[in-house]
Amino acid sequence: MTCLVDLDMNYDEFRAMNSNILLAASGSDIALIKNGFLLAREFINRSEQRFTRFSEESELAQLNRSAGVWFHASAEMYQVIEQAQRMAIETDGLFNPAILPALKQAGYDRSMDEIRNSPPRMEPPRLVEKRDFRQIQLDPATKSILLPHGMQVDLGGIAKGWIAEQAAQQLATVSSACAVSAGGDMFLINLPQGETSWEIGLENPLEPDQDLAVLHVMPGAVATSSIAKRQWKHNGQLQHHLIDPRSGQPAVTEWLSTTVWAEAAVQAEVYAKALLIAGPQSVDGLFKNQTSKAYLAVDKHGWVHGSNNYHEVFHV
Repeated sequence: MTCLVDLDMNYDEFRAMNSNILLAASGSDIALIKNGFLLAREFINRSEQRFTRFSEESELAQLNRSAGVWFHASAEMYQVIEQAQRMAIETDGLFNPAILPALKQAGYDRSMDEIRNSPPRMEPPRLVEKRDFRQIQLDPATKSILLPHGMQVDLGGIAKGWIAEQAAQQLATVSSACAVSAGGDMFLINLPQGETSWEIGLENPLEPDQDLAVLHVMPGAVATSSIAKRQWKHNGQLQHHLIDPRSGQPAVTEWLSTTVWAEAAVQAEVYAKALLIAGPQSVDGLFKNQTSKAYLAVDKHGWVHGSNNYHEVFHV
């Protein structure tokens, strides 16, 4: 996970989306900044209620219940689903939100906060059918979505990245420079006064209380995926939340964490996840001709690997 290094800015911290949220904004009009923080909070909380899979009342739950028939979506849901389908195609299915049954099979059927405060469970294994998110259908004229019958979708990561970027864009209307950090997803707009970059701590997945390095990053999106953070015991085995859609099981990967910079939060989030699942052997395929993105990856020994262009974005 990445985090902002303290700068001379105004801050607001709270918890949402099972993550610690940090809002940062530059500006001398404190009242205006505080109002911006309030509006950003309201947007994040409202969006969480829309995209969560842990409430039967959410729009995502309604979408999942509609599988097999057309669902008329809100503009926000349609936009995230449309971008998710585009990313699934772009990553050749390595990014696949249609893994909700596999997540539940691994024991991730409650919020992470609830799992951490509950004893491990033993349940009989169930056969989980693998589904391909690229098979969904979209009707842009009516903002309608058709999930194939039986498909169940989890939008956790991509929705969180999208929410962080939208909240940052809102904050930018009341500040000269701002950032929103939501767990492993971050969106940065402009630069704080007197700074030549944003300073971000790169967490050591082997020792989460320590940073491997302080990165100096240009405005844009930064996302980190890790198998070391969200772990739990289920049926006597250690599980994590990153499902490999090729196997339907928690990913077996040579990397502990991957951090990606991109121009958009959705891209950073998706490529960080796909890269972590695919591992070093798939780097060339994922990042071929991807000059607008860069990555850093931490392996099981704590060594850091980077894309050929990482030094153009990440300055240690």
